[in-house]
Amino acid sequence: MTDATTMLAPPPVDDEPAIAERIAKSVSCADGKVLGLDEFHRWFAACAERNYTAVERVPLDELTGWSTHPVTGNIVHDSGKFFTVEGLDVRMPDAAVPSWTQPIINQPEIGILGILVKEFDGVLHCLMQAKVEPGNRNGVQLSPTVQATRSNYTRVHHGKPVPYLEYFRDRSGDRRVVADVRQSEQGSWFHHKRNRNMIIEVSSEVEVLDGFCWLSLGQVHALLHEEDVVNMDARTVLSCLPFAGAPDSSRMRDLLAWITEARTRNDVYADRIPLNEVTGWQRDGTSIRHESGKFFNVIGVDVRAGGREVRRWCQPMIEPIGIGVVGMLVKRIDGVLHCLMHARVEPGYVDVVELAPTVQCTPENFTVLPAAAHPPFLGEILGAGPARIRYDNLLSEEGGRFHHALNRYVVVETGIDVPPEQFPEYRWVSLPQLTDLLRHSHYVNIQARSIVACLHSLQGTANR
Repeated sequence: MTDATTMLAPPPVDDEPAIAERIAKSVSCADGKVLGLDEFHRWFAACAERNYTAVERVPLDELTGWSTHPVTGNIVHDSGKFFTVEGLDVRMPDAAVPSWTQPIINQPEIGILGILVKEFDGVLHCLMQAKVEPGNRNGVQLSPTVQATRSNYTRVHHGKPVPYLEYFRDRSGDRRVVADVRQSEQGSWFHHKRNRNMIIEVSSEVEVLDGFCWLSLGQVHALLHEEDVVNMDARTVLSCLPFAGAPDSSRMRDLLAWITEARTRNDVYADRIPLNEVTGWQRDGTSIRHESGKFFNVIGVDVRAGGREVRRWCQPMIEPIGIGVVGMLVKRIDGVLHCLMHARVEPGYVDVVELAPTVQCTPENFTVLPAAAHPPFLGEILGAGPARIRYDNLLSEEGGRFHHALNRYVVVETGIDVPPEQFPEYRWVSLPQLTDLLRHSHYVNIQARSIVACLHSLQGTANR
């Protein structure tokens, strides 16, 4: 009889132990074999001068190429592609807030987030891109080799082709799959949004185009400790790397059963509705805002860009209110690093629940939410002294759809006990278990994937 863990497991990557060893070697290569970090920073600064965005807010009703549907009020692109801003009617009978409506982005197409890797002097390097997005607060950020929606890479915008796309769409020749998995994005702002996270290795020569460079994993990990340099899309792809350290199969069965139980226990009804039927939100032709002034706004922007496939366009964007906190409590259990994961429900998820960090919230929102909605362990995160903080950095979320969406990512070591009968939605999960889950879709949310990438960057803390 085939057990649940065997049924879940995908076909293994060729020479999987060997690739894990090569990844570890690349992580230990702190200065790279192609260019050093000092040279990288000079190159990155030069890219920031050439690649730019000038973003001007414009009323939603005046977005060139977009229109408001006369019946639904949905905001749609004239091509029928890219994405729409619609309404969502959410009902969670057992939640602290049992029902609400909200605007949400519906982008059903699956994009590609891909990193090309190649050995130099026996060390794996990642081909990274200095990419500018209209929502980035600081312009250029370090991005995957390819970061493109289907509408972009099929050139609905009539712009330039996406560089290096062929490596991720054509598996011929020496192209070897290191990782290939569909993963979700923000379930509070996207409806069923997924992207294909890919890592492809090549051995042949690769022309390095302007705006791209080769970095070892050790160098990328070092840059994860610099404020707002490595973008969200790069972090989620990096989290899917097959690091060494296979988890115990019986513990994986138990973990999978717990996730299934959480998905079964939580009733979530999320129905797309016309945008003009959302309640509690104010729309004046310029923007869409919650009547409390909290949560987020939907705004319009007119973008002029250099170093992009298209030099000018307009679009709607989500603008969060306040800086969020994405916090993970960690401790060693039997010598292995464990993370306190939250089986979190978000209305835009494909399968009800995904594993989230211990805390994922914007504290300012709690002034208009019931006390029962306040996340446990927020005080443990925010009250931690420097001696217990293992990682602390401001990082942006995706700059193509979100305007200045900034979170404080923090990892805090703790010694607290978390009784399962008191906190049934929380569980200690080892880093090897998370790495194993990341080989599959819809188990680990995007904020947790960023934390996993940051944990792997902590030499001496992450247990590989």
